Amino acid sequence: MEKIIECVPNFSEGKNLEVINAIAHEAETVKGVKLLDIDPGESTNRTVVTFVGEPEAVCEAAFRCIKKAQQLIDMRIHKGDHPRFGATDVCPLVPVSGITMEETAEYARKLAQRVGTELGIPVYCYENAAFTENRRNLANCRQGEYEGLPNKITTEAWKPDFGPAVFTESVAKSGATAIGARDFLIAVNYNLNTTSTRRANAIAFDVREKGRPKREGNSVTGKILTDEKGDPIMIPGTLKATKAIGWYIAEYGIAQVSMNLTNISITPLHIAFEEVCKAATKRGIRVSGVEIVGLVPKKVLIEAGKYFLKKQQRSLGISEEEMLKIAVKSMGLDDLKPFLPQEKVIEYLLAADKTEKKLVDMTCTAFANETASESPAPGGGSISAYLGALGAALGTMVANLSSHKAGWDERWEAFSCYAQKGQSLKDELLFLVDEDTRAFNKIMDAFGLPKGTEEQKTARSAAIQSATRYAIEVPFRTMKKAFEVFEICEAMVEKGNPNSVTDAAVGALCVRSAVYGAFFNVKINAGSLKDKTFVDNILQQAQQILDHTLEKEKQILELVYSKL
Repeated sequence: MEKIIECVPNFSEGKNLEVINAIAHEAETVKGVKLLDIDPGESTNRTVVTFVGEPEAVCEAAFRCIKKAQQLIDMRIHKGDHPRFGATDVCPLVPVSGITMEETAEYARKLAQRVGTELGIPVYCYENAAFTENRRNLANCRQGEYEGLPNKITTEAWKPDFGPAVFTESVAKSGATAIGARDFLIAVNYNLNTTSTRRANAIAFDVREKGRPKREGNSVTGKILTDEKGDPIMIPGTLKATKAIGWYIAEYGIAQVSMNLTNISITPLHIAFEEVCKAATKRGIRVSGVEIVGLVPKKVLIEAGKYFLKKQQRSLGISEEEMLKIAVKSMGLDDLKPFLPQEKVIEYLLAADKTEKKLVDMTCTAFANETASESPAPGGGSISAYLGALGAALGTMVANLSSHKAGWDERWEAFSCYAQKGQSLKDELLFLVDEDTRAFNKIMDAFGLPKGTEEQKTARSAAIQSATRYAIEVPFRTMKKAFEVFEICEAMVEKGNPNSVTDAAVGALCVRSAVYGAFFNVKINAGSLKDKTFVDNILQQAQQILDHTLEKEKQILELVYSKL
């Protein structure tokens, strides 16, 4: 599996677009790195940049961005609402796929060493790249901010991990940088219907894990109580794995609770949103919406959509697009500006580079015309998979209608389970529409291989056999998945919305045709495979599925007639 990491550097410039773009676009000068997002904030005077790629390429891109920021940003004149201590304030590496956190941390340390040595910038390694426990927390590394650096870096306790430990003219200009390795962190701002920073801070203290200092007597002005070490005694907030402060954003004319969700497995976005809403309500304030800074993993919004649908006792068996819409509207992600998933969800941005033309992305008319053309693909295998997808879609539709039927509120969850299964089967069968065509194309490619020498002939023959085997496996998979749809269609005929019994019946007929069509493709392709043991085994299984299909179709149609 290809190793992919994400880099999310934060630069202390949010107003000058010329400077911002000059820094961010340094990432694009490295081959294999994709710049995903540039998110400037005027009031915070800070920009969050996101790019991804293979580890070595991403580290090179990060180095170039840090170097450019050192050249263009002067921390001696920087002002902003967000805590900061350097031109490149923080530069985390995040494992995305094919790489462990431990490996990512090693890349972060190597990058930190290079930045400290070659650029002369004091660097602190934090989170999973930290060398000591007290430096894991970014807030500890950044304590005192830029203004406290002259004294901080000269102390033994806070000597930088890499780079100079003296406040030179160069350091005065660049400040320090924190480089680390961490899990996905979601930076989010909760919009409040108030202009009070004090109230926003109070809400932040209510919910953040660190909480607020315990005071003697008056909760606001009383003396802060300390432990035997002299450290403040803290009253923890209600949300684990969160950091938060309150501030006023002149750009929007409102106060916000600014929060980092440092572990979304412990505190998901939707749970944090609900808790901030509760804390705000207790103080007579309303959360009007949420602003996500930078990018977000798709699962965060899917989980949120499911959470809010459950609260409404609505079916969870809806499309991904609709699920995202529920999440956006439930949390007010489009409160201040449009929220476009194609620009904010990391998986969509990564997929945008893939230029493959998919059959399932065509209009119905274009798909039919493409099938009718003289091209041999798409053929019966793709059409069979599509029929199966239509059968799943019809069964899912009846489940969703039943889940929301008046008077059936106590049954919504059972129907929702059917709808979720139907959505999953529909999506897999839609994948098989294109996969069947890809399998056919693999055979054609194999036949096109050179055959001038004995070695080439042997390689060509092996490629043909491998491609042929896959061209059997794909329609067999279509058979199995399509057959699973019968369960949904039968249940909807039997106990679904009675007004939609014929829709479920048509779904069952689509499934029957899908299984039959895929069976024919398995059988014809099996004739070209030399591995007869494999052929005999898969044909036996395919015949069993076909026999069960005929039985199930008969049962469902008899049930349909009894309902009409």
